[in-house]
Amino acid sequence: MEGAHLVWCVQKEIRVATQVKVEWVCPMHPQIVRDGPGACPICGMALEPRTITAEEQPNEELVDMKRRFVFATLLSAPLFVIAMGHLLPAWVELILATPVCTWAAWPFYERAVASVRNRSLNMFTLIGLGVAVAYGFSLVATLAPGVFPAAFRDAHGDVPVYFEAAAVITTLVLVGQVLELRARGQTSAAIRKLLGLAPKTARRIRDGGEDDVPLEDVKVGDRLRVRPGEKIPVDGVVLEGSSSVDESMVTGEPMPTMKRVGDRVVGATINGSGSIVMRAEKVGSETLLARIVAMVAEAQRSRAPIQKLADVVSGYFVPSVVAVAVVTAVVWALVGPEPRTAHAIVNAVAVLIIACPCALGLATPMSIMVGVGRGAQAGVLIRNAEALERMEQVDTLLVDKTGTLTEGRPAVIAVIPVPGVEEAELLRLAASLERGSQHPLGEAVVRAGAGRGLALVEADDFDAPIGRGVRGTVEGKHLLLGTPRLMSEEHIDVGALASDAERLRSEGATAIFVAIDGAPAGLIGIADPIKASTPDAVAALKADGIRVVMMTGDNRATALAVAKRIGIEEVEAEVLPEDKAAVVNRLRGEGRSVAMAGDGVNDAPALATAEVGVAMGAGADVAIESAGVTLLKGDLVGLVRARRLSRAVMRNIRQNLIFAFAYNVAGIPVAAGMLYPLTGTLLSPPIAAGAMALSSVSVIGNALRLQAVRL
Repeated sequence: MEGAHLVWCVQKEIRVATQVKVEWVCPMHPQIVRDGPGACPICGMALEPRTITAEEQPNEELVDMKRRFVFATLLSAPLFVIAMGHLLPAWVELILATPVCTWAAWPFYERAVASVRNRSLNMFTLIGLGVAVAYGFSLVATLAPGVFPAAFRDAHGDVPVYFEAAAVITTLVLVGQVLELRARGQTSAAIRKLLGLAPKTARRIRDGGEDDVPLEDVKVGDRLRVRPGEKIPVDGVVLEGSSSVDESMVTGEPMPTMKRVGDRVVGATINGSGSIVMRAEKVGSETLLARIVAMVAEAQRSRAPIQKLADVVSGYFVPSVVAVAVVTAVVWALVGPEPRTAHAIVNAVAVLIIACPCALGLATPMSIMVGVGRGAQAGVLIRNAEALERMEQVDTLLVDKTGTLTEGRPAVIAVIPVPGVEEAELLRLAASLERGSQHPLGEAVVRAGAGRGLALVEADDFDAPIGRGVRGTVEGKHLLLGTPRLMSEEHIDVGALASDAERLRSEGATAIFVAIDGAPAGLIGIADPIKASTPDAVAALKADGIRVVMMTGDNRATALAVAKRIGIEEVEAEVLPEDKAAVVNRLRGEGRSVAMAGDGVNDAPALATAEVGVAMGAGADVAIESAGVTLLKGDLVGLVRARRLSRAVMRNIRQNLIFAFAYNVAGIPVAAGMLYPLTGTLLSPPIAAGAMALSSVSVIGNALRLQAVRL
């Protein structure tokens, strides 16, 4: 492979491009590295390409800031010593300070100018203005001291210079930038770890043989062998064998999951002691791992609504600080001690520097970035910062039954034919018709028929009225399978089966009516096992003050039986797919903050309508796309974790905002010199810059505490 290529991760309509670099090295002398192909100057061997992914490449901005910081430190340290001891003439200070205040500080000037041009004043407006004023004043004082009147001169008749202040301010701001960029890099550790989980190759079975191929060569439909201890290369389905699989990287749960023929497996999870053959179904950017990476990256770049508060405050704060600095300069120039004008400039610069709102700007995004990464590690995937913030405010959870509260893999528990119809024949015809259905209940009927070894046939004229059942023709017989509503619409009297149907519903099963050629033929009872974790998760959510409402298309008697076993009192039953969003809107109209949890295609509108949509990780793609939160393990325990994460992140953000506001409120008067009449001391610009950097470090450190929060 020559040159550079792009690896694309696609999530929704956002494409995240990751540049991959190739360098050429000698296999015998790895210290020989070139940008292109050639021969080794030592041994003459041809150089070989070596790929360096974006995760392995250094952060260019961080490298640049480090370089500027080291350069500024080497010059600022001797400059500070010279200035404090008045050891050498001012022109020596000028020589040392100029590279620091020009090249090292150049990014700050660029951002300051951009902020003025865009009419969006920010921290760099104050930094750029403060450094430029201190350095510019000192430059003129050194090169043309005669232009200054007596008010600018000290007791010795000299004009003071502040090269060390400008240089030290630049150096300390660079320290803050380096620390911030490092912290931002640490918050992306979850993404880098996930990317590192992907295997590089897969063992493909083709034409009777097996060979290892690069992962990017795997296509949908390829048969792959996964040997004991290997990583599963892509998402797919087990075709042969069985094994326990460690899925902790997506679920956060340490216990392995047993996988058998027909079960789905996720790329980058770790196979246990068994050997399996799988069919690739999702490759490249469509795998769950790639989608997780894209969603985490998108969420870390998003902005929480609470950030608007900081933005509004900053919009007024920066102009106010400039005004305070001007007032400070005027007051000191009029009534301050000699040299008045010099003191005026120093204190005005101190105000500009200490009031830099960098801590305010970091308060929200740092907490969001760290919190989203922590959630990904625990199997809680946050799509955006708004969903994370709103999760704390949720007071009502509307939860779909099938696949969310239950396993989502229903099974036939009873086949009840009417007199004159054989049980096996009833099930065979029903299973043949349901082969055209994608509904979980239909799949349960097909599995039951296949499990009994019945000979299933093709159905004609298949139709699936939404939320009612299916109809079609099997071996010349017109079949209907579905709800009492479907039977009523077709004018079929199923009253003789009502008692059996009611008994099944009281047991928590769904009763499916079957009609053949316009006459009732029997009932099929289908039950979906409740997930073992559901009752405890529901109890925890209710203890947290959340109103839990179950929503299902099942008959009300069946729904109430299931809800009672789970511990849910409120039920929305017999809800058609197109009506689910209306239920969400009705609850919101009551003033409730609603989260909707579901996993099916028919849940997508309701997920998008709710304040927070919560999708099960094993659910339909469109449901995951419509949700703000995805629970990778696929049960409500993840929702409890998401709630804890939201509270921890929002609490952390509020702490950061309070600290940043309090720091600026307390620091500005001190920098302006309000303590001078009492103590006779002033806050010098370098100390102000150090305090400003410390405030940013404090905010970053507080945000990083979220990495250890217990979920």
